[in-house]
Amino acid sequence: MSESIILNLDGRWKLWDFTPGQGLAAGAHLPDHDDADWHPAAVPGDVHTALVEVGWLAPPFYNMNVETCQWVEGQEWWYRTTFEVPSGQDDAQARYLLTFDGLDTLATIYLNGAEIGRHRNMFIAATFDVTEHLRVGERNTLAVRFDPVMASVGKREIEGQWGRDPERVWVRKAQCNFGWDWAPRLVSVGLWQGVTLRRYVGARLGGVFFRTTALSPQAAEATVVVEAERWADVPDLTAQITLSQGERRLTNRVPLSNGRAEVAFTIPDPALWWTHDLGEPALYELEVALQASRKTLDTHCEQVGMRTIQVDQSPDPEEPGTKFFTFDLNGVKLFAKGANWIPADSFVAQVDEARYRHLLELAVEANVNTLRVWGGGIYEKDAFYRLCDELGILIWQEFMFACALYPDSDPDFMVEVEREAEAVVRRLRNRPCLALWSGNNENDWIDDMVNWQQPGRDFPGKRIYHELLPPIVERLDGTRLYWPSSPYGGNDHNSAEEGDRHNWQVWHGGVLSRRFGEVPKRDGSSEGISYRHYAEDPARFISEFGMHAAPVLETLRRNVPATALHLGSPELLYRNKDEPKDKGDLLMLAHTGLPSSLQEYLDFSMICQAEGLKLGIEHYRRRKFHCSGTLFWQWNDCWPGLSWSVLDYYLFPKAGYFYVKRAYAPVLASFKEEGDGISLWITNDTLEDLVDTVIVFHGDFSGRKLYEEVLEVRVPANVSLKVKHFPLDELSTEVTTQAVIASRSPEQSEGEAKQSPSRKEEIASSQKTLLAMTRAERLRMEDPRRGYLAVRSSNGLFPDNRHFFVEVKDLVRPKPNLTVKVTEVGEGKYEVRVATDTYAYFVKLVVPVEGTRFSDNYFDLFPGQERVIEVWNEASRRLEENDIAVSCL
Repeated sequence: MSESIILNLDGRWKLWDFTPGQGLAAGAHLPDHDDADWHPAAVPGDVHTALVEVGWLAPPFYNMNVETCQWVEGQEWWYRTTFEVPSGQDDAQARYLLTFDGLDTLATIYLNGAEIGRHRNMFIAATFDVTEHLRVGERNTLAVRFDPVMASVGKREIEGQWGRDPERVWVRKAQCNFGWDWAPRLVSVGLWQGVTLRRYVGARLGGVFFRTTALSPQAAEATVVVEAERWADVPDLTAQITLSQGERRLTNRVPLSNGRAEVAFTIPDPALWWTHDLGEPALYELEVALQASRKTLDTHCEQVGMRTIQVDQSPDPEEPGTKFFTFDLNGVKLFAKGANWIPADSFVAQVDEARYRHLLELAVEANVNTLRVWGGGIYEKDAFYRLCDELGILIWQEFMFACALYPDSDPDFMVEVEREAEAVVRRLRNRPCLALWSGNNENDWIDDMVNWQQPGRDFPGKRIYHELLPPIVERLDGTRLYWPSSPYGGNDHNSAEEGDRHNWQVWHGGVLSRRFGEVPKRDGSSEGISYRHYAEDPARFISEFGMHAAPVLETLRRNVPATALHLGSPELLYRNKDEPKDKGDLLMLAHTGLPSSLQEYLDFSMICQAEGLKLGIEHYRRRKFHCSGTLFWQWNDCWPGLSWSVLDYYLFPKAGYFYVKRAYAPVLASFKEEGDGISLWITNDTLEDLVDTVIVFHGDFSGRKLYEEVLEVRVPANVSLKVKHFPLDELSTEVTTQAVIASRSPEQSEGEAKQSPSRKEEIASSQKTLLAMTRAERLRMEDPRRGYLAVRSSNGLFPDNRHFFVEVKDLVRPKPNLTVKVTEVGEGKYEVRVATDTYAYFVKLVVPVEGTRFSDNYFDLFPGQERVIEVWNEASRRLEENDIAVSCL
């Protein structure tokens, strides 16, 4: 048994507000203060949510209620609770430590009327020794005062500040709380994580550091460093360290010297941690017991993984003047298929493990293997990283600095940042999911564009990212790359030749071909922000790119009054925090045309996002490993807004989610316009050679085929390869069959598959159909507006794909007749069969029930094709047949 006794202080506390400075005068910190009229408040929790629950605040997300909530941030807020510590054996060597895992933000803590400490950082835990103030066996009163954050900023400014809401930079708090181009201003306050009281006798653990030092096919080498804090004469202080997986168990006991011990382990035949797409994310249990004379004083338990992670930045010999930016996991090059993660709620206390799990399982289902925790939010809760470990998702972790200048000349600020960085690195360094540390979001890049005449200047904040953070990461971790900023690298921080890039030419119109010292350019026209520009991007790693899309109608119905559910209403526009608000119109003008109704706006905005992400991801994946990653902006939402997310606030997937799921499939077949025609590429992210029979056909939307070809393809493991080029003049009036072996070596060209009799009959039938056509019919079929090029895998090894020769708005398609059959196959589980006579574009299944999953959605059907879609609800909410609506554009 451990001598560390834990008392959980989570639960129902009491909450009240005062005019700033008046709470202490009223005695709110004293045990005998009358709090009978105070509001009940959940801990973990926040003030806004507590006030909504008691009816003192209108729900912030409904309509424009955010504006009625702004008074909250200007008040002084107090939390109070009482508790008893059981009497026990008195021990002069005992210490009681009170830990707050999350205080948001400027907190002063009182125990039994005495101030025991202050804390000024939302991002890290605060621990106080309360031994002298605690009343064992009696009632104790704990009070926490939160001062308004803006009052602490006062009139402080940073000369030349270009960041939005500049007051935020002085406060170590989620920067997006002050508003962003996808978030309203909701400056949260409260006890946003748990509160615990622990008792230790003589000593306690101060830190545990696990790292994999070497891997071979036969064994893994790992070390465990244990640190302890001792305040009494504790004899024979040792650490017992156990590493186990199932029945396999390795144990070592070592003495501590000067509060530290280091143990090396050799793990034979190790189970390695992989991303979910490359293997199993195997985990081991690490248990550390701090003991004195074999009596356990403290314990530490967590899951760890055997893996190595590096970033290859060597020169790319095939593209001279450029460098790779490629993750290497356990010696295997990995293409990072992912997205950017923002806080999953404006009130982060409300994000529980179930919500994390739902968001992350949806990521795995969408073939996402990497998420970037963006630098304007929070270092996420432990549950987030633990689930990423379990699910096999890599994390690009930023320090919390974003889109602004920061006061690195202020000594107190720098001391706080140093303390924060050390705490964060110690907390997260054992996570196998953690792939990279990054110093900030866009600060280096934006400052260089704003101050383009002073390239390389020492801007406020630069000392943090280039001098303070690197040695902290190296000293406390040293197993991962530290990257100063994002984007960063090359001659321009947003270079195409080195490092990572944020491609905001699409949507924001920023022209990308720039060098240090050159004037930044912008083209905000419809053509300038078109997603077609993705196909021109030669960058090495794309860590931000994306477009807006509306959420599903159900999300808007829940938050916009019915009278305002129409295009152009102020209430609807309020959901869009980007400026100017016409970028979505310009994008739709280029690709879908402008909508004339709300439903068209929902469809058209989703189409632009989905088609744009599809085009971009396909382009970047074809360049594997000249480009080694795509992290689109953004995965999730913090409120029910109009944003770049592919999952809205209620986790209803937009069309972009399913387009991404297909574009991120382990094997991707895609088309590229080049030269005199169109090329077919196959990108194989698996670790096995791909052998498949591939069917390429060109047809019109009514169902007739102009051209068909059968290819026998072989694509090596972890390679992207052009397998065939189709001149446009050949995609015309005949159906042909040809066997083509696509490979990079003669040894891989053996074994062409033979056509089956049924396949020959199908081709012969198509040829007869074409011969019977009139010349006018053939010319009509050759109209690029009326046709498409498609590819299918005979063995189902990759999703069907297609290429349009013109923009969606210019397609000429007959209206399809969908036939839909819904069959219940289990309690609340359905199979939906959808078939069409002609080409059906943007087929969607809509279910206005949260937690509903679809095996696929927002897809195309080729003429005569039938698809079976599985529909079920993860939240165990029963679906009825009439909940499912099926339609197409």
